[in-house]
Amino acid sequence: MSDSPVHIVANLMIEDEDEYMAYQKGFFPILKKHGGELITYDDAAKTFEGDNPVKGRFILARFPSAAAAQAWYDDPDYQAISQHRRAGTKLNFLTMLNSMPSR
Repeated sequence: MSDSPVHIVANLMIEDEDEYMAYQKGFFPILKKHGGELITYDDAAKTFEGDNPVKGRFILARFPSAAAAQAWYDDPDYQAISQHRRAGTKLNFLTMLNSMPSR
Protein backbone atom coordinates (compact mmCIF):
# COMPACT_ATOMS: atom_id res chain seq x y z
CA MET A 1 0.00 0.00 0.00
CA SER A 2 1.09 3.51 -0.80
CA ASP A 3 2.09 6.17 1.68
CA SER A 4 0.26 8.77 -0.44
CA PRO A 5 -2.98 10.29 0.83
CA VAL A 6 -6.22 8.61 -0.18
CA HIS A 7 -9.81 9.79 -0.22
CA ILE A 8 -12.93 7.98 0.90
CA VAL A 9 -16.09 8.78 -1.03
CA ALA A 10 -19.50 7.64 0.19
CA ASN A 11 -23.01 8.11 -1.10
CA LEU A 12 -25.98 7.14 1.03
CA MET A 13 -29.66 7.78 1.53
CA ILE A 14 -30.63 8.46 5.16
CA GLU A 15 -33.74 6.42 5.96
CA ASP A 16 -33.71 6.47 9.78
CA GLU A 17 -32.41 9.74 11.22
CA ASP A 18 -31.99 8.37 14.78
CA GLU A 19 -29.86 5.42 13.63
CA TYR A 20 -27.77 7.70 11.43
CA MET A 21 -27.26 10.19 14.28
CA ALA A 22 -26.00 7.34 16.50
CA TYR A 23 -23.50 6.49 13.76
CA GLN A 24 -22.46 10.10 13.23
CA LYS A 25 -21.92 10.64 16.98
CA GLY A 26 -19.25 7.92 17.12
CA PHE A 27 -17.81 8.52 13.64
CA PHE A 28 -15.55 11.53 14.19
CA PRO A 29 -13.40 10.21 17.08
CA ILE A 30 -12.63 7.04 15.12
CA LEU A 31 -11.92 9.01 11.94
CA LYS A 32 -9.43 11.21 13.83
CA LYS A 33 -7.88 8.17 15.57
CA HIS A 34 -6.71 6.98 12.14
CA GLY A 35 -5.53 10.38 10.90
CA GLY A 36 -8.63 10.96 8.79
CA GLU A 37 -10.40 14.25 8.21
CA LEU A 38 -13.81 15.07 6.83
CA ILE A 39 -13.36 17.31 3.80
CA THR A 40 -17.03 17.93 3.03
CA TYR A 41 -20.48 16.47 2.74
CA ASP A 42 -23.41 17.56 0.60
CA ASP A 43 -27.08 16.65 0.71
CA ALA A 44 -27.79 18.35 -2.63
CA ALA A 45 -24.90 17.53 -5.00
CA LYS A 46 -25.45 18.66 -8.56
CA THR A 47 -24.79 16.27 -11.46
CA PHE A 48 -23.72 18.07 -14.63
CA GLU A 49 -23.68 15.00 -16.89
CA GLY A 50 -24.48 11.31 -16.77
CA ASP A 51 -27.37 8.89 -16.52
CA ASN A 52 -27.17 8.29 -12.76
CA PRO A 53 -27.32 11.58 -10.86
CA VAL A 54 -26.13 11.49 -7.27
CA LYS A 55 -28.95 11.46 -4.75
CA GLY A 56 -28.78 11.54 -0.97
CA ARG A 57 -25.73 12.45 1.09
CA PHE A 58 -22.32 12.54 -0.57
CA ILE A 59 -19.32 12.42 1.81
CA LEU A 60 -15.63 13.05 1.12
CA ALA A 61 -12.89 12.28 3.66
CA ARG A 62 -9.09 12.08 3.44
CA PHE A 63 -6.60 9.74 5.12
CA PRO A 64 -2.80 10.02 5.13
CA SER A 65 -2.41 6.61 3.45
CA ALA A 66 -4.30 3.59 2.16
CA ALA A 67 -3.09 1.68 5.23
CA ALA A 68 -4.65 4.31 7.53
CA ALA A 69 -7.95 4.16 5.61
CA GLN A 70 -7.99 0.37 5.78
CA ALA A 71 -7.20 0.47 9.51
CA TRP A 72 -10.12 2.89 10.02
CA TYR A 73 -12.53 0.65 8.15
CA ASP A 74 -11.28 -2.51 9.91
CA ASP A 75 -11.28 -0.91 13.37
CA PRO A 76 -13.64 -2.92 15.62
CA ASP A 77 -14.98 0.35 17.05
CA TYR A 78 -15.83 1.57 13.54
CA GLN A 79 -17.44 -1.72 12.63
CA ALA A 80 -19.53 -1.50 15.80
CA ILE A 81 -20.88 1.98 15.02
CA SER A 82 -21.27 1.18 11.32
CA GLN A 83 -24.14 -1.10 12.31
CA HIS A 84 -26.11 2.12 12.94
CA ARG A 85 -25.23 3.36 9.44
CA ARG A 86 -26.31 0.06 7.95
CA ALA A 87 -29.58 0.16 9.90
CA GLY A 88 -30.31 3.81 9.12
CA THR A 89 -29.22 4.26 5.51
CA LYS A 90 -29.19 2.75 2.08
CA LEU A 91 -25.52 2.83 1.08
CA ASN A 92 -24.89 3.25 -2.63
CA PHE A 93 -21.11 3.09 -2.29
CA LEU A 94 -18.18 3.51 0.09
CA THR A 95 -15.07 3.76 -2.07
CA MET A 96 -11.35 4.50 -1.58
CA LEU A 97 -9.62 6.63 -4.22
CA ASN A 98 -5.84 6.69 -4.48
CA SER A 99 -3.93 9.92 -5.00
CA MET A 100 -2.68 10.84 -8.42
CA PRO A 101 0.82 9.55 -9.15
CA SER A 102 3.70 12.03 -8.94
CA ARG A 103 4.50 13.77 -12.18
